[in-house]
Amino acid sequence: MRNAAADVALRLMLILGAVLAGAVGVLCFSYAGLTLLQRHLDPATSWGIVGGLYAIAGLVLYLAATRRRRT
Repeated sequence: MRNAAADVALRLMLILGAVLAGAVGVLCFSYAGLTLLQRHLDPATSWGIVGGLYAIAGLVLYLAATRRRRT
């Protein structure tokens, strides 16, 4: 029983680490993209482009998550 609990705790920590790393990666890439876009465009336009990309990514993830329910 202790081994099973240790395995669950280890998997949970690995999942939390992966989620944290993914969030930091998304934030870093977003900031880098904003910096590059703001060199050529005004800040409002660059925020709009980044927001549009997040909207498209969210839609794709939503459609992938609900694919089984739609078919």
